[in-house]
Amino acid sequence: MTVCATEAAAEPGDERATGPADVPARPRDVIARPTCVIAADGTYAARLALDGECWFPERWTLDGPEPYAVPLPSHQPEEPGTEVLPMTDGRVLIHRVADGRHTFSLLYPTGPGTGELLLGAVECHDEDTRLWLLPPAPDGEHAYALAVGRDSTAVWLVAGGAFGPEHLAQVPGRCSGGVWLDGTGRLLALDRCRDGRTKTVVVDLGRGGEVTPLLQIAEDSDDRLLLADADSGLLLIRSDAPSPGHDRLGWGVLGSTLPIRFPDCLRATDCAVTPFAIQPGQVLTPERCAVALCIDGPAGSWVGVWRPVERQVHHLPPPEGWLAGTGLWTREGVLRLPYATGAVPCGVTKVTAPVAAVTSEAPPPPERPAARPVPLQQAPLSGQSPVKRRPLFARPVPEDEAFRADGGPGGENRSPAPVPA
Repeated sequence: MTVCATEAAAEPGDERATGPADVPARPRDVIARPTCVIAADGTYAARLALDGECWFPERWTLDGPEPYAVPLPSHQPEEPGTEVLPMTDGRVLIHRVADGRHTFSLLYPTGPGTGELLLGAVECHDEDTRLWLLPPAPDGEHAYALAVGRDSTAVWLVAGGAFGPEHLAQVPGRCSGGVWLDGTGRLLALDRCRDGRTKTVVVDLGRGGEVTPLLQIAEDSDDRLLLADADSGLLLIRSDAPSPGHDRLGWGVLGSTLPIRFPDCLRATDCAVTPFAIQPGQVLTPERCAVALCIDGPAGSWVGVWRPVERQVHHLPPPEGWLAGTGLWTREGVLRLPYATGAVPCGVTKVTAPVAAVTSEAPPPPERPAARPVPLQQAPLSGQSPVKRRPLFARPVPEDEAFRADGGPGGENRSPAPVPA
């Protein structure tokens, strides 16, 4: 694999969905791309739109009084699998593929036309290597891609670098997923498959791609990280630890020793449930963060809202033309859902989710320490001496479907009894 810099002028991964509880886990070698990608700060979004039979990039502006779309057509139609990703400065990164060559450009409106800044290309000489864009980085100024080969995975900086695409890290094993754990774009969580098992690891891009474990719920389980919120530390996890061979949705808190829980209300029997957004700004109360779910069933797709402190999922009808699996929470708990119809080509519906009362039958989780846990239980990132990170291990607690997050698979269960989910 080589990188080609230019002068300034269908891809594997994690399907991210938890399927029916009584159906064996589906193959996870194809990623389900989002219909629309929203920038980390919510100012812009980007998607491929269809004009007749031709695909073209489209940028949505979301931070004004009313959302509006700006088409960014190139000199020729795009392929259906072309990826786009919005930057916080209003430009749109586009990833095109031709004959094993992955090219990257920044698109921007220029009067009646579209300006294009060529960034360079990454060439994958091995036909088994596949490359796709990672979710928007927290700083909004850089963009990254994952190139998965036969035995290892490369992390590339494809926008925001000084001289075109830059190779940042090489991770042993085949990786999928991609979740940012901090607000700077330094700690990247990847789901790594090795020796037939998938476990989430953290790649520290500030330390030359140093790799450390994050999720190891059980020795023989497949554990994946779906979403993470840097403010509260809330993690959304998919694992077959509580039901071997069947994926379940669970939650935990980064840096906490409280159990990992797998609530029954998230266990669908005839639907696929995919979390796609977490409410930000809840620094000391991860249990009260609202989580948006895309629920796909025989009748179509709709929106679910769930909070860890509650025992139920609130089911909400989506707007007509909802770009399924896409949305953004405000700090105040308003869910913004983008949609497009023939009459409204660019729209956003605002939904305030109901809140269920927490009674004595559903007590809140034990109080957390007043001090926010440091990510990955390590010293502050500015320190010079690295402290060994401790992965989120777990062991079964049969009576309530919770898993310990301390001591390792064979450790003693010394902390207070977990709260029923």
